[in-house]
Amino acid sequence: MGLYAEVQGDLGGAPAPLVLLHGFGGTSGIWAEVLRHLPPEIPVLAYDLPGHGLSLVADGLGGAGRIAKVIAADLAARGIERFHVAGHSLGGAIAAILALKAPEKVASLTLVAPGGFGPEINGAALSAFSFAETAEEMRAAMEAMVAPAHPILQEAVDAMLAARRAPGAREAVGTVLKAILSETTEAGEPRQGTLPVGDLRNLPMSKHLLWGLEDRILPPGQARSLEGAATIRLLAGAGHMLPEECPQEVARVLAAAVAAAAG
Repeated sequence: MGLYAEVQGDLGGAPAPLVLLHGFGGTSGIWAEVLRHLPPEIPVLAYDLPGHGLSLVADGLGGAGRIAKVIAADLAARGIERFHVAGHSLGGAIAAILALKAPEKVASLTLVAPGGFGPEINGAALSAFSFAETAEEMRAAMEAMVAPAHPILQEAVDAMLAARRAPGAREAVGTVLKAILSETTEAGEPRQGTLPVGDLRNLPMSKHLLWGLEDRILPPGQARSLEGAATIRLLAGAGHMLPEECPQEVARVLAAAVAAAAG
């Protein structure tokens, strides 16, 4: 089955559309506040990834590589030959793979606390987020995703629990989680697979990287792997969920990336 995507603006016009890819366990809705701060002339295509949201039963369920193939196929089916792409967390790994596989199609690449830039990952927090069954469990899991000072609204907790209770939702996030935590240490501690960062450094498009200094899911020190090859912004007082915690800053970077490529 096909993917669901929120569309804003004319995807066939100029500038090239901005493709937004959310993180593990989320939906395209994570970009809502970012979109409010983007210039209205930027067309946007914000996907629900396979196994998430309204793409719960879409083809392509699995890890970043498999999802990237489905996104690329959907973009081709829409006739989109060139685009800007931004991804958060798992979506960042997917965005990087899209750029690696077809650099000629990617006008700019923006990575927001992306997966795949080092083996370290808080697998326990992701597991808790995946399989929380009560409001208390879900709130604790969501609080681990943000900086301690960032509030978690009860409506957000309720909405996430409702999404997990949809038929097949827990099984889907479990499948994706297994693909993310594909490696282990000798002690059995979960680790994520890593991207070919050297190849990413050499990609020709402009590259932008944002990371929260209080990220408790993916270590912000992983940003060092793109030093000198990307414009890096480390955000004080921010955790892992930058599109929600710092939407204006994320929008500012995205708008600048689109404008620079239009040049």
